[in-house]
Amino acid sequence: MGVYSITLPDVGEGIAEAELVEWQVAVGDTVLEDEVIGAVMTDKAAVEIPSSVTGKVIWLGGEVGDVIAVGAELLRLEVDGQGNQSVTASTEDPVSSQQTPDNNINDTVGDNPQTSIAETTGSADPELPAAISSAAAGKVLAAPSVRRKASDNGVDLSAVTGSGPAGRVTHDDLDSFLQQSQRGTANNRAPNKQITEIKVVGMRRRIAERMSLAKSRIPHITIVEEVDVSNLEELRTELNTTHQTHRPKLTVLPFVMKAVVEAVREQPQLNAHYDDEREVIIQHGGVHIGVATQTPAGLMVPVVRHCEMLSLWESADQVAQLAQGSREGNATREQLSGSTITISSLGPLGALATTPIINHPEVAIIGINKIAVRPQWDGQQFVPKKMMNLSASFDHRVVDGWDAAVMVQKLKTLLEKPAMLFVGD
Repeated sequence: MGVYSITLPDVGEGIAEAELVEWQVAVGDTVLEDEVIGAVMTDKAAVEIPSSVTGKVIWLGGEVGDVIAVGAELLRLEVDGQGNQSVTASTEDPVSSQQTPDNNINDTVGDNPQTSIAETTGSADPELPAAISSAAAGKVLAAPSVRRKASDNGVDLSAVTGSGPAGRVTHDDLDSFLQQSQRGTANNRAPNKQITEIKVVGMRRRIAERMSLAKSRIPHITIVEEVDVSNLEELRTELNTTHQTHRPKLTVLPFVMKAVVEAVREQPQLNAHYDDEREVIIQHGGVHIGVATQTPAGLMVPVVRHCEMLSLWESADQVAQLAQGSREGNATREQLSGSTITISSLGPLGALATTPIINHPEVAIIGINKIAVRPQWDGQQFVPKKMMNLSASFDHRVVDGWDAAVMVQKLKTLLEKPAMLFVGD
């Protein structure tokens, strides 16, 4: 018997460390070659780490939430043959017999957030190959985002019936279980005195870090402007009705994206990053719009690249695909990075106005608020109009108030007179 050491591989160009967000094995478990042993997070993308050999877990190199350097030892396995490490060095380490991650995590085998089971096995058949079925026997199959949600709600996943491939527990399965539990306890009026501490790890930690960075280093200036979108809504409805059979449904977002493209064409300094350490503004020729998207794991910003080359429907199609990938947990690191300006929308739940936080190191973000019918004076009488407020924040270190106001007024003009969006076309 020998000991085989698995180190944290290079998970991306220029990345020196990653946060350990999940263990899928525990000390004493038998791991098959290519079986996922855990997951780490870099920036906003989760990466699952497979085992390169078959063996028995005898040591874990950290706890969930720990930051591990690329190349550092992640796990040790007892293997048949010589292995790649001496048995003495391994067995003398006292951590090998003491580190035991949370049982809810140990007792689960999850799917890759970037690769489905069908992609991993080369087949969409819900009957997994014998080797994987054997490895997963007696364990709960669930995506990392599902397990995080279950943990946040105090749910033991083994009590949830999975409807996915090989009994995998999906978000819908967990939501149904939570709804049933809430109905079952609806008549219980006793006060809940339980206090729960939840460690901030993974996506939530990344979001917290980025928000703190943006607010601490960027002096924001926010402009809120009222926009009459009655004509835009009429055009959008007509386009959706005319092309409903062969084109994706248009929301307000693709129109705003097209308006942003036209606005930064006149003000390229707003389609930029500010490197505050070097004190350099980096203007971008391509308009790569980040679309803030709420997911079960937290806020993500998938990026629609080269929006200046896309039609309304192409933008709508890419937004839908990226949003779905983000919510399902299989968006790649490349799809979640590289934006030059961001649009944030709360959809129908949005308020009258918001104060969006800039996506560092960008210099501008456009917030879309909810559409509401409000009375507007037309010079003779009040008439009902569909109104929407834009909330735009700018980095006041490099964007003056005048330039910010010019951009907001340009967006207002284009959205109130949507035909102008197509003059260039």
